Amino acid sequence: MKIALLGKGKTGGKVLELLIEKKIPHTVFDSKNHPTLESLKGHDVVISFLTGDVFGEYMPLLIEAKIPVVTGSTGISFGSELSATLQKNNIKWIYATNFSLGMNLVHQMILIMKNAGSILSDYSFSMNEIHHTKKLDAPSGTALSWKNWAGHEMNITSERIGDVIGIHELTLKTATEEITLKHTALDRKIFAEGALYGANIISTLTPGLHLFQDVVQKELLKGIK
Repeated sequence: MKIALLGKGKTGGKVLELLIEKKIPHTVFDSKNHPTLESLKGHDVVISFLTGDVFGEYMPLLIEAKIPVVTGSTGISFGSELSATLQKNNIKWIYATNFSLGMNLVHQMILIMKNAGSILSDYSFSMNEIHHTKKLDAPSGTALSWKNWAGHEMNITSERIGDVIGIHELTLKTATEEITLKHTALDRKIFAEGALYGANIISTLTPGLHLFQDVVQKELLKGIK
């Protein structure tokens, strides 16, 4: 497998470290080496952690190249129209707001909390997320995913502090008790590991647009059963 890595910023740099560590053939494309249709040839998978606006500029090229893509670019929407285009061109893409494999355990926990109404009569949800100061979108894509998984309206507060990789905290509160679910990213390597996991399994998927969490959940549930 030969990887085309788009960008080597905070997370892309961690992907690069893993590729070097695991001796996986790769090419780095950045501001000094822009990807082209010709230079992408010979690569099996594209991994991108570019900002959403920059990744959006490369999307037509990536579709034309017809190479599988694993992207963690945020601040961009991936809709049904894109999925239809990928299916039509027999291309496979995986995207995620968060490539942490452990986040999939959190997903299952939140789905249980979603059913709080079956035993609690008066409760509310709230969430707080903290990221580094260079993260521009707020609330984070992960926070919005958590809200979607919980299936309840809630207030989401966001903080941008120093070089915090990512902290998400969901709280369920009643008049007499409080339950808090917290996930803290300690090293950006977790996102790189998840992206590489996606690159390894993308060939087994059907053409189209796949949410990373859905792909991993299927594997996780096999173990739960």
